Amino acid sequence: MSRLVQARRLEGIDKNVWLEFVKLAATYPAVNLGQGFPDFPPPDFVKEAFMKAVGGGNIMLHQYTRAFGHPALVTILARFFGKLLGQELDPLTNVLVTVGAYEALFCCFQALVDEGDEVIIIEPFFDCYEPMVKMAGGTSVFVQLRPVFTREEMELIADLCVKHDVLCFSDEVYEWLVYDGKEHIRIASLPGMWDRTITIGSAGKTFSTTGWKVGWTLGPDRLLKHLRTVHQNSVYHCPTAAQEALAQAFQREFDSYGKPDSYFVQLSHELQQKRDWLVRSLVAGGMKPIVPEGTYFLMADFSEFKSEVPDVPDSDEPYDSRFIKWMIINKGLVAIPVSAFYSTPHKKNFDHLIRFCFAKEEATLKAAEDILQQWSLEKTGQ
Repeated sequence: MSRLVQARRLEGIDKNVWLEFVKLAATYPAVNLGQGFPDFPPPDFVKEAFMKAVGGGNIMLHQYTRAFGHPALVTILARFFGKLLGQELDPLTNVLVTVGAYEALFCCFQALVDEGDEVIIIEPFFDCYEPMVKMAGGTSVFVQLRPVFTREEMELIADLCVKHDVLCFSDEVYEWLVYDGKEHIRIASLPGMWDRTITIGSAGKTFSTTGWKVGWTLGPDRLLKHLRTVHQNSVYHCPTAAQEALAQAFQREFDSYGKPDSYFVQLSHELQQKRDWLVRSLVAGGMKPIVPEGTYFLMADFSEFKSEVPDVPDSDEPYDSRFIKWMIINKGLVAIPVSAFYSTPHKKNFDHLIRFCFAKEEATLKAAEDILQQWSLEKTGQ
């Protein structure tokens, strides 16, 4: 009798929330506040840099560049983030360019997690973390996050990492999307953390170019050299022209860092307004949003709507997942179930929450507002 076709490392990780809900969003006419991508364009200076890269006279920008990162991009990333982290970064050894933050994460787990290692994952978590741990042979240990995350908590985590000699993979793709005057704290900048932390960033979230799929890792050479081994034996190389364009974009932001004309400053102000708009729409519609201090997303308690879709106590599918499917088909509004970002034992505790993306143009947010308003009127019999 022949063995199973798939490798054992793939057992139990074939399901993916994005495949299911993206298909539903495409099947039915709906306003998509589910997936985490902007439906507005990147800034003009980023688009112009890309067009110059592909349309200019430098033919080598159409060919392979350095496998671990285009020289122009790793140079400015080292300068930019070296300043923010308080470190002198070597662009050749402290920076690795990857195919989005997704590949950066994959390289971390494949390079530094061994059979039987425990990996602490803070819930809610990006849904790829757990399967990536499993594929590397590790064991996930889940710690639930309260609706606060202060500098004091970060310092406590840092102290524990130092005390127990723990490595830290810090996914910071939303580092520039911080609201209400708050400050993003880079854990690698805390005492004792640089030498044990890999910091992950993304051009997709930084410059609203999720389709370019360019990310990066920053960290000490003693860790990054192992990520480079995974990278060179899997992806090997990232798109040259996109890296050149991003190098120019980062140079612009380096020169205008902290100034009013900085794109990072303008984007956070713009998204805070979009967040507040969606919060008002959800409150008026009868949901209870949790107002975030950063990222593209907010979660909302939809408990007041549970009469719309009766629960099925014996169902293996979390209630929030079934509710969103009903909402897409019947109301034309797409969200993502929050239970997808929790471990199996904890899913049921959070299936009264759904996640919305507010990084959308005004017309999209207005369409969602209209749906919620009409839904509210129907609920009250008006």
